[in-house]
Amino acid sequence: MKIFVPVFILMIFITSCKKDASCGYNDSSTVAPAAEVQQLQDSLAKYGITATQAPSGFFFKINNEGSNPFVSNLCTNITLTYRGTFFNGKVFDSTATGQVANFQLGQVIVGWQKGVPLIKKGGDIDLYIPPSLGFGAAPRPGLPGNSYLVFNVHIEDIQ
Repeated sequence: MKIFVPVFILMIFITSCKKDASCGYNDSSTVAPAAEVQQLQDSLAKYGITATQAPSGFFFKINNEGSNPFVSNLCTNITLTYRGTFFNGKVFDSTATGQVANFQLGQVIVGWQKGVPLIKKGGDIDLYIPPSLGFGAAPRPGLPGNSYLVFNVHIEDIQ
């Protein structure tokens, strides 16, 4: 009986952990190639931007860390506003004025999956993303293949 209680508690804990990851997204181990990281560094220098390099190869600048809660995993539901541009400032995507976007973190590009959790609710971050952590080589409407992307992301809410 003494062993049963700890094992039962452990089973509840393990089961609850599995439920948290039930959305089915897997954490990406993708790392940007050195050539992409170098080109991103060159663009940052050209435009006078100071940013921190993340281990996976994107760069970021935290404008406001925000406060609790924080994004805990890829299953976390997030409400945010964002603006996506190229380094020349041309906007390719954004939330409409007065509107927000809602999604689970695992539904977005790897650069966001790795960068958005660096801030908390109310936080604001600039993400500088190489193609391999963005949309890759395939062109999309309004977005050429192998694009280097700049995003400003502001987290409105985290559930």
